[in-house]
Amino acid sequence: MRARLFLRLSLGALVLGACEPAAPTQAEIFVAGPVADAPPLAPFVRRLIDGAAAQSARFVAYDPSYVPLAYPMGDVPVDRGVCSDVIVRAYRAAGIDLQALVHEDMTRAFAAYPGHWGLRGPDPNIDHRRVPNLETFFARHGGALAVSEDASDYAPGDLVTWSVAGRPHIGLVSDRRTRDGARPLIVHNIGWGVRIEDMLFDYPITGHYRYWPGVPAAPMPIASPRRVNA
Repeated sequence: MRARLFLRLSLGALVLGACEPAAPTQAEIFVAGPVADAPPLAPFVRRLIDGAAAQSARFVAYDPSYVPLAYPMGDVPVDRGVCSDVIVRAYRAAGIDLQALVHEDMTRAFAAYPGHWGLRGPDPNIDHRRVPNLETFFARHGGALAVSEDASDYAPGDLVTWSVAGRPHIGLVSDRRTRDGARPLIVHNIGWGVRIEDMLFDYPITGHYRYWPGVPAAPMPIASPRRVNA
């Protein structure tokens, strides 16, 4: 039974270009509170973080199946999903439909997106659920920031991508921190449901993004232009 489940998760991750399941450790799963003296967040960023964190209140089975979706605002069942679905749902809570935005951008510039999956055109059922496509979208819309080994460079509401056993993974930086205040906790789903964890530097970071439409952001080093996972 366990072997069949792992096979299903692994094959599904290849289909989506999404998250690699990994067992959590006890140290990772505690949840600290928001920093008491932190400056207030912009309303959009507050909604974004709350929309991500709220997903941890219920168990979300890791299910990377291809599912025909409504368009726009289509979603897989709320008790199912992968790492990219955490991000899509968080942005919807903040009033942004990444399904529509990614589809529209891919329709305009399909060749700018990774071609891993052998598609001849955009597919609104799956494109926004693939981490390399999200990376490309955020980069194309001015959201790419430099990858840093300094935890203070990762602001609440930022997006981070990692390589986990060679597969892409994505999470959202929360406004909660480790007990010692050294690192922000990350909202993500790596195969064990949506969690808020201390894992920012657990895997090689491949991307850092800040996509806050209409919100002025503090200056940060900008990532060099590149084609993501082409």
